[in-house]
Amino acid sequence: MAASGTKSVLFVCLGNICRSPIAEAVFRKMATDAGVVDQWRIDSAATSTYEIGNPPDYRGQACMKSHSVPMKHVARQVTKDDFMSFDYILCMDESNLSELNRKARLVKNDHTKIELLGSYDPQKQLIIKDPYYGSEKDFEQVYEQCVRCCKVFLEKNS
Repeated sequence: MAASGTKSVLFVCLGNICRSPIAEAVFRKMATDAGVVDQWRIDSAATSTYEIGNPPDYRGQACMKSHSVPMKHVARQVTKDDFMSFDYILCMDESNLSELNRKARLVKNDHTKIELLGSYDPQKQLIIKDPYYGSEKDFEQVYEQCVRCCKVFLEKNS
């Protein structure tokens, strides 16, 4: 669990180079701007091993730069410890959710709340689609969804 008085959130997608590092960066900036970043432990991870050790996709980095959102991350996979140390694990699609719930059962953890990040979207777009095989426009859409969802998530947990 996070330190006393500290909340924690882990953003998760398939490879941890597109959607989840964007969500992590967006949430970190929002928490910083709100003056509450020191009350949060914020990270992101992958359900797969495909991209471990790699930086975020260059298109995602360009999108974050265009919005003045700092992004620094190295891809990693979700660990057993994550299920015991994070309050929230927020993922991007049903495949991520299914895999995380499967892994959580192996840890026998009932602490972490595992949800779709899109469940916080006021526009009700539940799934944040993987932009990897898309264009810069798809990364912009992920950014916009993450902004909407992270805003509501932060408001509900402040």
